[in-house]
Amino acid sequence: MGRSVFEHAIASVALIFILSVVAQPFPQQAPVASAQAKAVGEIKSISGSTLTLITDDGKSVSISLPDATRIVRIAPGQTDLKNAIAIALQDLQVGDRILARGKASDDAKSLTASTVIVMKQSDVAAKQQQEREDWQKRGIGGLVNAVDPAARTVTISVATLAGSKTVLIQTSKKTVVRHYAQNSVKFDDARPSTLADIHPGDQLRARGTKNADGAEFAAEEIVSGSFRNIAGTVTAMSAADNSITVMDLLTKKPVVVKVTSDSQLRKLPQMMAQRIAMRLKGQTGEGQPATAPTPGAAGRPEGGPPAGAAAGNGNGGGNGRGGDLQQMLSRLPAATVNDFQKGDAVILVSTQGMDSEVTAITLVGGVEPILTAAPAGSPAMVLSPWSLSGGSAEGPTQ
Repeated sequence: MGRSVFEHAIASVALIFILSVVAQPFPQQAPVASAQAKAVGEIKSISGSTLTLITDDGKSVSISLPDATRIVRIAPGQTDLKNAIAIALQDLQVGDRILARGKASDDAKSLTASTVIVMKQSDVAAKQQQEREDWQKRGIGGLVNAVDPAARTVTISVATLAGSKTVLIQTSKKTVVRHYAQNSVKFDDARPSTLADIHPGDQLRARGTKNADGAEFAAEEIVSGSFRNIAGTVTAMSAADNSITVMDLLTKKPVVVKVTSDSQLRKLPQMMAQRIAMRLKGQTGEGQPATAPTPGAAGRPEGGPPAGAAAGNGNGGGNGRGGDLQQMLSRLPAATVNDFQKGDAVILVSTQGMDSEVTAITLVGGVEPILTAAPAGSPAMVLSPWSLSGGSAEGPTQ
């Protein structure tokens, strides 16, 4: 394959990363006396009637629980204490999230609790899993074309295997809007935001319900951010520091790609990459014009469910013609730095980082056929993977 063809193709590649698991707050509490202090965080250790708590701002606080301390358990997402269940001290476990209220010491390093509200780690994990599944089933992702804060709308381009289409994202006063922090790949680093903070070229993922023809989408939640898209070839790998060096084919400069536990690495099987490439060219395997594929027919992982199965309910980002490419990639086995070799063609979405070093959000190998087939001037494919680390179910803030 000629270098000029390969380099020309990468200009049309766009990747989108938006993750996400919704953080669940503790219920609002009634006003308390100003002398009463609070501590919010995760239990690190338990010794008798004393807990060591790591607060959400990283501090360590010793929490004493006298016999009179009221301890109640609530479910993630619960908005009041009407359904709270009283539990005993021995029911607490390391990893549980708590809100402790009581009298703090003068140095604020310890607190004698009068009330403890508990969110069990197992409940948080179950809720996060439900949220992940809901984002996958009812999520849509794309590149922002236009924003109209007055009309409460955002227009995005969504790429499927059948091509790119425009979708109008409609929001309301109840829509939760978040924006990723610079150089962060975690949802729990995203901060409350507004539509005015979203700009053309940003990458966005929304969760909600689309209309019958898929041209409009009523969003319950939006997460957006500015990320960097890179396409190139691998020039070096380092398992020692978990990094891959990629020669960016646009800038002609090497970029060190750091891989973390939140990074998603995948390698497309050759047959799958060729199938996607043929669909981008508008051809079937026999070289004939492609007809509309059945849901999930394209890119079915060997032995796995149809790629569009999770989105086939009519609410997700992909159905019918091609489906959401992330649905396909999510079913592929996770790759590691050691799975990549010098000379491999890759595309990735990363944090903005520095010119010479970034942190990978999603990196996909085995893509040379796709880049070659990408039509010039339009996105070849849009990935919408979000961080599955899930973050924490947020503790109380009141």
